[in-house]
Amino acid sequence: MKKIVIFTDLDGTLLDEADYSHAGALPALGVIADSGIPLIFCSSKTRAELETYRSRLGNLHPFIAENGGGIFIPHGYFSIPFEAEESHGYHLIRLGTPYAEIRKQFVQLREQMHVKARGFADMTVAEVAQLTGLKEDEAVLARQRDFDEAFVFEGATDEAFLRAIEAAGLNWTQGRIFHIMGRHDKGRAVSMLISLYQLQYGDVASIALGDSLNDLPMLQAVDTPVLVKHNDGRYDERTAIPNLVMTRLPGPSGWNETVLELTGHKQ
Repeated sequence: MKKIVIFTDLDGTLLDEADYSHAGALPALGVIADSGIPLIFCSSKTRAELETYRSRLGNLHPFIAENGGGIFIPHGYFSIPFEAEESHGYHLIRLGTPYAEIRKQFVQLREQMHVKARGFADMTVAEVAQLTGLKEDEAVLARQRDFDEAFVFEGATDEAFLRAIEAAGLNWTQGRIFHIMGRHDKGRAVSMLISLYQLQYGDVASIALGDSLNDLPMLQAVDTPVLVKHNDGRYDERTAIPNLVMTRLPGPSGWNETVLELTGHKQ
């Protein structure tokens, strides 16, 4: 039997987009924990933020931070050798450009084009909390970025600015807010982790769940991609790919129902 491995976005997917609660997913979380199924957080959130959620959910598996900028693997998790550096008590596979460089290019492009856009570094903790709906202690962690800058436009989206980011050799993506980053994405990080699981276990059946454009590369990298419905009943149409499973319910409730079905534990 193939080893099941599940990759999941957090905001709007495993966590409710309004209050960040994972309560609706508790039955499936319990089942996959009891079954020994690895659950890998793959999020735009920072390492510091993801450590908080790993602690809350008792998750001891690798995790992918800042839209694929870094893969953090606990020591001793894999018995097979792989190349990585040491960072914050983990093996880190670094895929992203350092934050200082990303921030520098963001500011330069913004000034050159006279674009009204603000990154997290331009905001106070209180402003980040107000923008995201996070508590202030959580907003502190959201500003501790390693690989990308989260930003918003003051007004309408400036498409010319997004094209300039691409022309500069960088990437951008959008979840709840925009992100500017190097030439990495969730899909590349997920593919690398799948390869490690294959070396460790042999055949792997990979599942990924997400709700936004920044999840598209992750969904394209797995065997079974799942698009989670938003609270308003809509789906992000920009993530349309072949074989896409679409949840019937929104957020963590949809996550829960679909994970139980895909792992053979349908309620």
